[in-house]
Amino acid sequence: MLKTLLILATLCISLFAQDAPKGEKKGPPQPPKNLKILQPSEVRPAMGAFRVALGMTCTGCHVQGDFASDENRHKEIARKMIVMTKEINAKFPDGKEHVSCFTCHRGQEKPLMAPEKKD
Repeated sequence: MLKTLLILATLCISLFAQDAPKGEKKGPPQPPKNLKILQPSEVRPAMGAFRVALGMTCTGCHVQGDFASDENRHKEIARKMIVMTKEINAKFPDGKEHVSCFTCHRGQEKPLMAPEKKD
């Protein structure tokens, strides 16, 4: 009985003493890198809004595994659009947001340039 308990205890210790699986991140998330328009506190809310407004996943603008990379041309287009909406909203004296990506895109990657034709 004692021998069985010792074996069981040794197995438990060896199981719990293992390192975390590779690829598993420890600690707080890393701060965003390569920000040119947004502030760090704006990144998460903006990315969620973009995903809904354009109906795209993160890799629509980002390189998989390297979100800081500028290799995907859509990322620079997105930056220009962010500047455009900020400039439009800055023209309103009340300081409120009046336009967003969703204003034009309505959940589509490419916004409609004219109303859809009805039969």
